Amino acid sequence: MDKLILVRHSETEGQHEDSPLTKLGVRQAQVLTTFLEHSGYEINRIVSSPFLRAIETIKPFALNKGIEIERDERLEERILSHTPLDDWEEALYDTFQDPELKMSGGESSSEAKKRVVSLVQELEKESGNVLLVTHGNLMALLLQKYNREFGFNEWKRLSRPDIFLVQKQGGEYTVERIWQD
Repeated sequence: MDKLILVRHSETEGQHEDSPLTKLGVRQAQVLTTFLEHSGYEINRIVSSPFLRAIETIKPFALNKGIEIERDERLEERILSHTPLDDWEEALYDTFQDPELKMSGGESSSEAKKRVVSLVQELEKESGNVLLVTHGNLMALLLQKYNREFGFNEWKRLSRPDIFLVQKQGGEYTVERIWQD
């Protein structure tokens, strides 16, 4: 893989896997399409979370470019807990502090990171530029692979949508936020 372009989905109606984009989210997907088309990055492959909001975010771009959207469950958003949490943001913060911390029925940060990194390791063996569409928490955990400093506060600053470029330069990976909201 030459370049990895990470995309966080646009604004959505909710957090359920079938939650559609809001009207603003649909407009954001169009702006994202224009941005990607003028970015200068040739996209060879698109791999997305199977969640509707991720697919709807990248679909206009994929249709314009004639690129199939491959779905991969390893890009699904991390389940923090199967039971509702009144203080879910505080619980999420705690999981950034302790990557092994696991809520009831949920997935630890370590488990979620291992899941998404396994996909990226497969993609690293290929040539070309790959675009991944995922969710905020999982994106933050993946970005930690390249920048250990990426944590809870950086997650909070992610926008919807958001785009990061990961590429190898001089034997080291660099991470650059390329989206301008």
